[in-house]
Amino acid sequence: MKLFKKTFSVLAMSILLLVAPFAGQADASSKSASITKTATNLTGIKYRYGGTTKAGFDCSGYVGYVFAQNGVKVARTSSGMYASGKSVKKSNLESGDLVFFNTSGKGVSHVGIYVGNGKFAHASTSKGVRVDKLNDPYYWGKRYVGAKRIAGVNQVAAAN
Repeated sequence: MKLFKKTFSVLAMSILLLVAPFAGQADASSKSASITKTATNLTGIKYRYGGTTKAGFDCSGYVGYVFAQNGVKVARTSSGMYASGKSVKKSNLESGDLVFFNTSGKGVSHVGIYVGNGKFAHASTSKGVRVDKLNDPYYWGKRYVGAKRIAGVNQVAAAN
């Protein structure tokens, strides 16, 4: 019986040591899935300059709202969001990453949430909350600036 207990204890500890490093990744993966779901469920809400509620969103208000609904705090402005997080190569984007654009000719001026399959959700000034193609050759593709991964959403960050 003593040998069984000792063997069981060693086996249990071995399993814990193997699984423990991946525990945070599962949490982050589920967090990014939840953020993506929240982001796409808000499609159709109108644009409102300075808006941070379902009554109407501007781009950073929308991103802030989605992240707050999932327990993650981000800066209020697109430029503030761009100044935080870890840079991510476009080829390494994961759902929940923030994507940034220059729509004004003066640096980062628009933000959205990457939702997978080459698409991002955002609050468009002309059509409200919607999902668009990141590499749209007519508008978004030409204005893409970069992407950031926010701590606690996706675990692994890749440099630009």
